[in-house]
Amino acid sequence: MADAPHIMIVESRYYEEIAEELITSVLSELKSFGATYERFEVPGAFEIPAAIKFAIESSELGSSQRNFDGFIALGCVIRGQTSHYDYVCGESARGLQDLALKYSLALGYGILTVENQEQALARARRSEQDRGGHAARACLRMLELKSHFKLFSQ
Repeated sequence: MADAPHIMIVESRYYEEIAEELITSVLSELKSFGATYERFEVPGAFEIPAAIKFAIESSELGSSQRNFDGFIALGCVIRGQTSHYDYVCGESARGLQDLALKYSLALGYGILTVENQEQALARARRSEQDRGGHAARACLRMLELKSHFKLFSQ
């Protein structure tokens, strides 16, 4: 890849404080790497795979906007008292993995699946588990691997 990588960040900001912790770390990592990015907000974690698929399909249709080299999915799902949590967690992860495998995507997975807000903040904070930074680094590392195998066709 000759140019700086261009990354699509898809964020669910359902839990604003957690989302802010995640994105702050992601943007810091991308800046230090010299990557460019565009941010897109969706209602919840369940909608993240569809947003990425929209971008892929737009690219396939010859859209004039710049294609994305990599993707970062950010969100948080906190367990409630119903089975909704299980469906959202499983389906968002499955949807992202299906896209990554089908399209050979460099994807950073930053969707937190936790029991409560305290766990979410501990995972999101850069000073603690830094899952946003991890998602950004995973995306960038997968771009390097993809480049090694010369899988850039766009």
